[in-house]
Amino acid sequence: MTHTAQLSSALPALAHAVAKEDVHKRDGDEVLLVCWERTGSDTFTVVAVWPSDHSFYQTVNGLYDPLLFIETVRQNVPLISHVGYEVPYGHHLIWQDLTCEVSPAAMQVTDAPAVIELRISCSQVTRRGSRLAALTMDIVALRDGVHLGTARARFTSNPPAVYRRLRGAHADLEQCVAAALPPAAPLDAERVDRARESDVVLSDCDFAGRWLLRGDTSHPVLFDHPVDHVPGMLLLEAARQAAHAMPTTPGLAPVRFDAKFSRFVELDVPCWIAAEATGPDLTGRPSVSITALQAGEAAFTCSVACHTSALSHAA
Repeated sequence: MTHTAQLSSALPALAHAVAKEDVHKRDGDEVLLVCWERTGSDTFTVVAVWPSDHSFYQTVNGLYDPLLFIETVRQNVPLISHVGYEVPYGHHLIWQDLTCEVSPAAMQVTDAPAVIELRISCSQVTRRGSRLAALTMDIVALRDGVHLGTARARFTSNPPAVYRRLRGAHADLEQCVAAALPPAAPLDAERVDRARESDVVLSDCDFAGRWLLRGDTSHPVLFDHPVDHVPGMLLLEAARQAAHAMPTTPGLAPVRFDAKFSRFVELDVPCWIAAEATGPDLTGRPSVSITALQAGEAAFTCSVACHTSALSHAA
């Protein structure tokens, strides 16, 4: 059943419906955004609906997965680019950095789908001639009027010709997918707070605090459609799973992610996920620093802060 079919009377009536093409998804059931409306020259309101049970972003101890919030943020990147700034379909949107935080008290799962109001403000808009080249998006999320979370994302927009130049030898999509390394054996699913081994994105190695990234291109959610590089959501999932696997934060719920995307992570070269405990953050929460290393270069870094209450997996 699609999210639209599950909507309750609490859903606000905004002007425009969201299509799967707007959020770069092939599977319509994976579209979390429902409707949107422009509220100012650079401001928008978007409504998302979260199912009570998602096939990949699973509930943990009665709480929604924080990565479900991040995926909701991610879907707003193409939506606002297309409907708000006339970015043509087929242009490539690339994350530069992402910061997001959720309030565990507002992430409780109920029997009914959760209706999320997203108030979006765009700034630092950069153009190349008439086309959008980059912008920063700030999001405040509310659930039934209660603060659920915040996010800030900076991303670039690139026409196909520019993107091909950026990708160089990796510009051919079919070749990249065909050359992707087969996924190595997964970690034990319980160790990374997952119910199924097929959803584990880390593989063990001989070094403490280091794992091999598993890029399974057949995964129906992380690889909803073919891409020529490791998706950003896979890297963020790796950061979350690495935080769970660390002895300093076992079973703790990640609530804040501060990520920077420095380089493309290729499908045909091993990528190592390294984690290091960094002690409490400014609010006293235990935190972990995650780095994705490929060919000796740091391609992605992410600081993960965890809620201090231990959680155990509940499907």
